[in-house]
Amino acid sequence: MRKTSMLGLMLFTMLTVPFMAGCGAGQGQGEGSANQPQASTEAPKADEKASKDQVVNVFTARHYEIDSKLFSEFTKQTGIKVNEVKGTAEELVERLKREGESSEADLFITVDGGVLNYAKQNGVLQPITSAEVDKNVPSKWRDSDNEWIGMATRARVIVYAKDRVKPEQLSTYEDLASDKWKGKVLVRSSSNLYNQSLVASFIELNGEQAAQDWSTGLVNNLARKPEGGDRDQAKAIAAKIGDVAIMNTYYVGQMLNSKDAEEVKVAENIGVFFPNQTTTGTHMNISGIGLTKHAKNKDNAIKLVEYITGKEGQTMLTQGSFEFPVNAEAEQPALLKEWGEFKTQELNFAKLGENNKKAVELMNKAGWK
Repeated sequence: MRKTSMLGLMLFTMLTVPFMAGCGAGQGQGEGSANQPQASTEAPKADEKASKDQVVNVFTARHYEIDSKLFSEFTKQTGIKVNEVKGTAEELVERLKREGESSEADLFITVDGGVLNYAKQNGVLQPITSAEVDKNVPSKWRDSDNEWIGMATRARVIVYAKDRVKPEQLSTYEDLASDKWKGKVLVRSSSNLYNQSLVASFIELNGEQAAQDWSTGLVNNLARKPEGGDRDQAKAIAAKIGDVAIMNTYYVGQMLNSKDAEEVKVAENIGVFFPNQTTTGTHMNISGIGLTKHAKNKDNAIKLVEYITGKEGQTMLTQGSFEFPVNAEAEQPALLKEWGEFKTQELNFAKLGENNKKAVELMNKAGWK
C-alpha cells in the first residue's frame, strides 16, 4: 500500500507540474518563455481581425519555385497571405481525411490526373464554383464535377540526339519497341508516376495486351538499367549511352534556361519529337488544384484559383516552369511557341488513376526496373 501511494504521488506530480508551467506561459508563446510578455486578453480590433482573416492555406505536392512566386504576387495584389504545406500527394490526401472538419487546408495542389481523381474519390474535395475559372480553363482540363481544375499541362515526348538521329526516323511510342532501337532507348524507373501514367494511357487506348507488349519491347531495347530523373536521361544521350529518351517537355525548357552551363549544353544538343501525331496523339498529363471539402477560407481560395488560371497567372507560370498553360490567353515562352501545335491524346484523366495498378503490374512483368 505504501509503495502504491508513493507511486501515485509521483505520477500526480509528473502530470501536474508541466500542466501548471504551461498555464503560466503566455498563450501561443514558446515553452519556457518566462521573460516574454503575456498574451493580450483584449478583443482584436476590427482592422486587426480583418487582416488576420485574409489567408488561404495550400496543401501542395508541387515543389516548384515558380508556384511560390505566384503566391507572393497574389498576396501583393490582394493582401491575402498564402500559407504552403508541402508533402507527397498521398501524405496530404491522408492528412485531409484524418483531420476532416478540423483541417486548416483550403486548396490541394498536385500533379497527375490520376492523383487528382484519387483525391476526389477519397472525398476530400468539393466543387469549385466560379464563372471566371470556367472561362479561364477549357472543360477538357477540368474535372467533370469541377472538383479539380487544371493549372498547367505537360507532354511526355521522345527526345533524341541531334547528331545521331533524324526526326524522320521517329514516329510513335510503339515504334520505340521495334528492333531498330535495340540498345538505344533511355527511360527512368517504372516507379516513376509519369511512366506509370503513360502505360495507363496505353491500357485505356490500346488494351492491356498491347500495353504489355510495348512495355516488354521497350525494356528489351534499353541502353541501360533505368536510373535518375528525366534530366539524367538527356545527359545520358549527351554521353552517348543512348540515342533516344522519354521525357516531359518542361524539363527541356528548364535545362535550356538553367544556370548550369552543362545542362544548357546538353539541352541544346537534343531535339524534341511529339509522337503519335497520325494515331492516338501525344500523351499529356496535368497539374491541378482542388478546393478542400472543409475549406475555411473558401472565398479566398477561389480567388487564388482564379488568379492562377487567369492570363497573368498563367503567363507567369508557363514562363517560369515551361509547362503548357491551360488558358489560351497566356503568353507562352518562345520555345513552346517554336514547338507549335500538336495532336494530344483524347483521354479522361481519371483513367490514369483507375489503370495505375494494372500499369504497374504490366511494367513489373516486363522487367521494367
